[in-house]
Amino acid sequence: MPYNKFDLTKLNLRPLNERAHDLDLNQLINETPPPFANPDIDNIASAIKKARANNAAVILMYGAHVLRRGLGKYLIQLMEQGLVTHLATNGAGAIHDFELAMCGSTCESVAKYISEGQFGLWQETGLLNDAVRNGAAQNLGFGEAVGKYINENNFLYAQHSVVAAGHRLQVPVTVHVGIGNDIVHQHPNCCGASIGQTSMTDFLIFAKSVENLENGVFLNIGSAVTGPEVYLKCLAMARNVAHQEGRQIADFTTAVFDMQPLAGDVTAEPCKTNPHYYFRPWKTILSRTVSDGGKSYYVQGDHMATLGNLAVKLLGD
Repeated sequence: MPYNKFDLTKLNLRPLNERAHDLDLNQLINETPPPFANPDIDNIASAIKKARANNAAVILMYGAHVLRRGLGKYLIQLMEQGLVTHLATNGAGAIHDFELAMCGSTCESVAKYISEGQFGLWQETGLLNDAVRNGAAQNLGFGEAVGKYINENNFLYAQHSVVAAGHRLQVPVTVHVGIGNDIVHQHPNCCGASIGQTSMTDFLIFAKSVENLENGVFLNIGSAVTGPEVYLKCLAMARNVAHQEGRQIADFTTAVFDMQPLAGDVTAEPCKTNPHYYFRPWKTILSRTVSDGGKSYYVQGDHMATLGNLAVKLLGD
């Protein structure tokens, strides 16, 4: 006998205009980075400019909070200026991007709506599932499918969408999804097969970009799990092929931007008795994967201060 399953058709989805939004574009687009003095910002900026001069990859993986701090505008400008060759995020990053493009607002009070049994259950947000299903039928990746849907449906605030900009500029913006992690997976129109297919496509697109990481840069901004784990597997794949072809992928720069206070030499792997051993960005991005000749930097602080100042420096030069 099969196990019993939850019946998604019983759910009550309410219109998105009934939700109390925590963020809107007016709060986000006008904020500018505060002063932030850190010499590693200069070192990372130099590495990015050198990478682009050598036609090497500059890959930026970001968590959803980067968009919630209003940094989408800088991500778009970095793509437009050719300073970033690949952007990547998780499912939540795509959802916030989609909502901002559609209605200019995003974010809800989890405490309020989980108590009411309404968290994530908003009709229009579920249109993202339709975008992914359409993309799967066209053999697109998740990010391209959502960006294409935003552009073709003339979302009112499409100019603020990172995935829509990627589609317009033909710069890959990949989305790496774990089923059950995101609010759209609660919706009756969610198709696990389409999510799996499109996210797998994006995984392979990401791996292809990592093949060009020699002399390049990998940035992980506020992604504690998805960023380091996807990067690790793709680097293993890229190095496997490179070794067969007599090449190496070893001389590149990595940088982690996060809020965690890390002490000591962040280029050395923490011991297993240190709780930070389980903070994947440290051991994976700052230590293990650059131990064959790369460089790594850790920049602690609020994303608007850290990534904001890096973007302003790159765009202003």
